[in-house]
Amino acid sequence: MFATANQQTVILICGPTDMRKAIDGLSNIVAYELEKEPCSELLFVFCNRQRNKIKILQWASSGFWLHYKRLEKGVFQWPGIEDEALGLTISTRQLNWLLDGLPLQLPQAHSILQYHYHDC
Repeated sequence: MFATANQQTVILICGPTDMRKAIDGLSNIVAYELEKEPCSELLFVFCNRQRNKIKILQWASSGFWLHYKRLEKGVFQWPGIEDEALGLTISTRQLNWLLDGLPLQLPQAHSILQYHYHDC
């Protein structure tokens, strides 16, 4: 869903979030609890207590996008839903895994390599 080419930084809000919150309420969590700038290049991802709903807050130059996904069956493999720690930084690749119902750590996945071209 989210392109991995641009490699946006993704912040998971680990504790449960009230899904009745809209853009302003979620922005307040980002600003006052995470102490991060909501109008940044970061994606902020929230999940409810039952782990069947996700909201993603995204700033796009002139306004916010609020993405919402509700599962009809099953739950998201959400890390630390009971934890008090707020933000967990993940990659867009991991976000796509999470949205597909997979855990964040996939030992069989290929690791991301950084190649540097050197003249021979």
